[in-house]
This record gives sequence, structure tokens and C-alpha cells, in this order.
Amino acid sequence: MSTTIESRREALRTQFPVWDPMTLADWLERCAAWFPDRPFVITDEVTLTYRQVAEEAVRLSAGLAALGVEPGDRVGMVMANGAEFVTVKFAIARLGAVAVPFNYLYRHDELRYVLADSGCRVVVSMSRFGQLDYCAMFDDILASWDGPAFTVVLTARGRPGALCLDDLAGSGMPPAPVSPDAPADMLYTSGSTGFPKGVVTSHDAVLRTAYASALTRAYEDGRRTLFSLPCYHMFAYIEGLLSVMFVGGAVILRPTFSAEGYFAAIEEHAATDMLCVPTMALAMVESAARRTYDLSSLRAGLCGSAPAPIRLWQQIRDELGVSEIVTGYGMTECGGAMTLTLPEDPLTRCAETVGRPKLAGSAGVEGTDALVEYETIEGELVSRGPTTMIGYWNRPAETAAAVRDGWLHSGDIGCVGADGYLRVTGRSKELYKSGGELVMPKEIEDLLAGYPDISQVYAIGLTDDRWGEIGCAVVVPVPGAALTEDDVLARCRSRLARFKVPKRVVLCTADELPTTATGKVQKFRLVERLQGH
Repeated sequence: MSTTIESRREALRTQFPVWDPMTLADWLERCAAWFPDRPFVITDEVTLTYRQVAEEAVRLSAGLAALGVEPGDRVGMVMANGAEFVTVKFAIARLGAVAVPFNYLYRHDELRYVLADSGCRVVVSMSRFGQLDYCAMFDDILASWDGPAFTVVLTARGRPGALCLDDLAGSGMPPAPVSPDAPADMLYTSGSTGFPKGVVTSHDAVLRTAYASALTRAYEDGRRTLFSLPCYHMFAYIEGLLSVMFVGGAVILRPTFSAEGYFAAIEEHAATDMLCVPTMALAMVESAARRTYDLSSLRAGLCGSAPAPIRLWQQIRDELGVSEIVTGYGMTECGGAMTLTLPEDPLTRCAETVGRPKLAGSAGVEGTDALVEYETIEGELVSRGPTTMIGYWNRPAETAAAVRDGWLHSGDIGCVGADGYLRVTGRSKELYKSGGELVMPKEIEDLLAGYPDISQVYAIGLTDDRWGEIGCAVVVPVPGAALTEDDVLARCRSRLARFKVPKRVVLCTADELPTTATGKVQKFRLVERLQGH
């Protein structure tokens, strides 16, 4: 298999021997010329070819220009995964404007905040998503839908008198003369550790890291990648939407996740690859429904955003038939995943590390075949390279604190092994003190995750009137397991120093965990929920 993988990488290196910086609009036009009739976007409702996406982006960009959108303006997107997300995204790029895809699960106050923070000129939005009524939110937030704040454009008809995408019209024009180093996207941080900030990235940066992913994972021609992870997040945007373009591949978009929904999409659309996080992978391997679907087309998978024990990786391989499994590490500020394991690596790499800097060929750091340089400063992981963010929107002080002398400070704690692979041991903000000693939550999590009756575990620090701060282990047992709080404590006592043993254990189900849309468990919300109870 490794020979096949390397031959696929060599094909990509040969096709892109020199990196040619360009804008997202120029890149789409090039792909439409190379792969005009190949499917690019596949949903249960529609399939769009590269040519069709490019043509629709031209139409929509003309319509947005007629609304007054100019280079540098921010255009908001309140849109779930669907064909319209892709065409609107490239239409914005064509104008040289900045796409600001928002978390479409935001409630009223959250939406009001990001709209005000971003200063959007236009917002393209769904009318509803599930129980969320965006029209009602805009009615409350705005004095007028077409007023001095911004113009709202709905993705489909559903409100009398409201402008929708089908109404947009204007004179066709070539892409705006914009530098590849200009801002292309402003993505709000996932909020796994606090309130979101707008991270501004360039056209060139996102294309470089997307190519690096295709090269590292050795994409075959025409790869089809399935995901329900939202496109407003770097994970899906880079590792899904942009990366498949380098091999004329397609994205199979789903607006929500269910194990059976993934199985059905793999069978119906012949998915060869999937993006997921460990909580999703667990649901898939634990679902008996997998046996009723044809999953034979699936051979690759990227499972990231959180650590997982070796048995999960083995189950993905054995139960789902995925032979090329990788994981990685990154953050929005560094262009998404900056490290990946290799598909030819043993599965122990996925369990014990988060990979090494992505291969990047001509797109990498000058003089190397890597996308980033990284090291640890007193245990904190820092990185630099051409995919580092331009900065936080309207937050110069926070930008200066995060990027110092060109090095992006992650806030994560870890070490780089002699083999070049990264091992993340925790977040500096998650450390807590017990008995005056610092405790690294990941040490507790790694210990308990090794037991076969524990599906997930998260260690957090809680303030306590008596002790000042105590450790708490939040544990999700494997379905059907007869696990007790005393069992968990006994395991910790037998293998951890006394000050590291949590003073509290909380058992819960997976659906009771507060998560971001990408499946990251929000530890700060666990703290808020459990503090004082």
C-alpha cells in the first residue's frame, strides 16, 4: 500500500512543481477549466459540476456587487452545508470581499454579537434551521432588512418581499484584481475555550494548507470526501472543500450528522473518504446499522479535533473498512491542521501523537517540504509559516499577544519527539492545581480512556470552598457498561499520584456533553454546568 500512496504523492508533486500564489476565484476558474464536467458538490438534492459552480459564482458575484459589495467588505454567511454555501463562498472571493461564515447554531444574542463585531455589508442567510428562526432574529436585531446596518439575502424564498439568491442580478465582470495575500476569510474561533474571535486569513494561506493536506494524505484522482462538519469551520473548509479541488474531487455535503446518514451517503454517492471527530466515529462503530449498508467504496478517513484511544482507530479500520486513517492537530489561527499523521503510519501514531508538519512540496516553508516550522518554548507549542493568520479582526492587542516575532503561540502544551511527531499533553488554560500541585488533565484522560468500558473522558478543574480547586472526571461509559463512580476513582488511585486523583466523578451520556458544531467538547461549559453542583 505504501508504494501506491507514494505514487499518488508523486503525481501531485509533478502536477504542482512550483507554487503559484493565486486568489480563490482564480483557483476555481482554473479547476473549472481542468475538470469542467466533473462533480464538485454533491448533496442529496443536487450535484454541481466544477463548471456549474464557477458559472453560478459569476452570477452571484454580479448580484452582490449590485448590492454595493466591494473589495475588502465583509459578507456574512448563516448557511448550513449545502450547494449554496459553495457558490456563495466563491462569489464573495470573486469580488475580493471577505467571507464571514457564522456558526448557524447561534442564538439571538450570539448572532447579534458576531454581526456587530464583523461589520458585514451583506448577510446571506437561511430562513430557518431546525428550531432556529433566523427571520425572527433579524427582525429583532435590525430596524430594516435593507438598511444602514446591512442587507439580508435569504438562500431561498420563504418570506414575502425579502430578497433571495435567485433575485440577485448584475452585469458580469472579471474577478476583482486582488492580491493572493489579501484577506479572503474571517472565521470565528470554535469557542471550545471561550468567546469567539474573528480570525482573518488570506487566499494564499488557505490554498497552501489545502494542497498540503492533499499531498500528505496522498489523494487519488477524483477523491470523494463526505462530511457533515460545518463549512464555517477550518476543518471542513480546508480538509474537505478546498483540498479535493487539487485532484478534481468532490465533496459530499450533509447538514447534520447521524451514523446512519453517513452510511447512506457512503453507499449512495460512493464516498471514498470521510471527515469526522472521535465522537462521530464512536457512533458509527457502535451502530449496528453499518451492517445493512454497502461501505466498500470507503477507504480513507481523517478523524481529528480530539484524542482517542488505540481501540477506536482499530475499530474504524476493522468495523468500517478504512485502511488509510489519519489524525492531526491545528487551530484556526494557523490555517487549520498544521500536523497530520501519514496514511501509511501504524495506528499507534494516531493514538499516541497528532502527527508531524504536513508535507507541502512547493507550497511549504522555503527550503523545506513542510508547511510550518514548530517547536516548544517551555512546553508551549509555537509555530510559524505561510498559513499563519493575518490577525484577529479589530483586536490588535490580542493579535500581538498571539503572534510574537512571527511565532504563533498556541496555548497548548506538548513536546516534539526525536521522530518529529507532536504529542499534545494539554492546554495551558486547562491546567488546575490540586494540593498546590499542577495537574495536567490529559494525563487523567489518557489513563481512563484506556479502559474498554469507557467511551469518553474529560478532566476539569472546579473551584471548591474547602480545597480551593478540585479535579473532576466527566466520564461517558460504553453503552451497556456497568460502570460506577467508585470504579473510576479506584482506577485513578491505583495508577496516579494522590494529588492527581479527581475528588469527583460525573457519569453521563455522550449527548449530554456540551460540544461545538465540530464535536469538540467545550470544557469551559462543563465547568459552568458542574460548578457549585
